[in-house]
Amino acid sequence: MNILFLTTHFNTGGITSYLLNLNRGLHRRGHQVFIASAGGNCEDILETEGGEHFNLGFRTKSEIDLRIYLGLGRLKKFMEQNNIDIIHAQTRVTQVMGHFLSRLTGKPLITTCHGFFRPHFFRRLFLYWGQAVVAISQPVAEHLQKDFGIDQKKVYIITNGIDSSKFVLTTQDIREQKRQQWNINSKPVLGIIARLSEVKGIDVLLSCMPMVIEQYPSVLLMIVGRGPHHHQLQAQAKSLKLQAHVRFEDIVHQTANLLPAFDIFVMPSRQEGLGLSVMEAQACGLPVIASQVGGLVDLIEDGQTGFFVPAQDSRALGQKIIQVLQNPVQARQVGLAAREHIVRHFSLEQMVLETEKVYASTRPAFGGSRSARVQNERIQ
Repeated sequence: MNILFLTTHFNTGGITSYLLNLNRGLHRRGHQVFIASAGGNCEDILETEGGEHFNLGFRTKSEIDLRIYLGLGRLKKFMEQNNIDIIHAQTRVTQVMGHFLSRLTGKPLITTCHGFFRPHFFRRLFLYWGQAVVAISQPVAEHLQKDFGIDQKKVYIITNGIDSSKFVLTTQDIREQKRQQWNINSKPVLGIIARLSEVKGIDVLLSCMPMVIEQYPSVLLMIVGRGPHHHQLQAQAKSLKLQAHVRFEDIVHQTANLLPAFDIFVMPSRQEGLGLSVMEAQACGLPVIASQVGGLVDLIEDGQTGFFVPAQDSRALGQKIIQVLQNPVQARQVGLAAREHIVRHFSLEQMVLETEKVYASTRPAFGGSRSARVQNERIQ
C-alpha cells in the first residue's frame, strides 16, 4: 500500500516522531510512505528509513489560507504519479487539505488527533475528519465526541508506539558517558523535553526549583525544546535567580542521545494527549514525575511505573522531586517497571498493526471492512 501522510512541517517534535516511527514500522511490513509538509530538519532521517518527502512549499496555521487550495493540484498530480492509496492527515490544516484532496482523487482520508483542540469557529465550520479518526488516547477520543460531535463509530484509539530498540536501558556507565558528551557537571539532573508552551507547565517546574535547590544545591534542570514561551521561561528563571541551575537546550533530533543523562524526567503538563517524550523516557528506564492529566494516566500507575502530582501545584511537584531523589532504590525500581510497561503495551509493532486495520476498514479492496475496527479500543 502507498500511503501519503500530510503534516504542517517536518521539524523535530511529537508529530514528526510519530510519523518517523509509523514510517519505520510500515516500511518493515512492505508499505511505501510519502510525507507532504513544509519541510524540516528530519527529512534526512525519513529518507534513510525508506520514506520520501514532498515539499508543500508553504506553512500555515489557518484553515482558510488560499495556499491550501491552490496547492491541491500539485498534490493530486503527486498522488497520481505515486499511486497513493490512503491519505492520512495529522493536523487541523492538513485535515482540511486532505478532505479536498480526497474529494479530488476518490482516495479515503484518515485523520489523527494528537491532542486537544479549542473548538473555535473555523474548527467547527471545517468538520473534515475523514472516513476514520485515530485518537492517541481515551481522553482525546472523548474530547472528539464531546466537543466536535464525532460519531464514536468513526473513532479508533491507537496509542503511540515506541521502537524500544532505539532506547537502551540507562545504566550508571551510560549516564556518565552521556553527561560527558553533553558537558554536564552537575548532579542530580532533572530534565524535560517538550515544546515550550503554556500547556506543558514548565513555569510550574521552574517555580518549584528553589525548594529543590535547598535540599540539593548542585541540582541541574535541563529544559530542551523550542516554543512561544522560550523567552518568558528564561525571564522567569532569571527572576528566580536560577541561572546556575537551569540550562536551556535547543531541540535534539534523537532524544535517546540525551535522555540517559537525566536522573528524573519531569512532565508538569496542564493537559496532555498522551506524552510521547514521557514514553521515551520510560523506555530508557527513567523515573518520571508527571501531572495526572489527559493520556498520561495510561502511561503511569502512581508509585509503580512513575509518579503523579496534581497539575499546576508547584509545591507538590517540588516535594515529589525531593522524595524521588531521596529514594534512589525506589526510583530505579519504578524506572525498570516503566520500561517493561512501555515495551509490553506500547510497542511500535502494535501501533502499526492497528493502524493497518484502520486503513483496511476504509478500503474494502484490501480485504477490509468495518469489522476490522480495533474492537477492544472502541469508545464505550
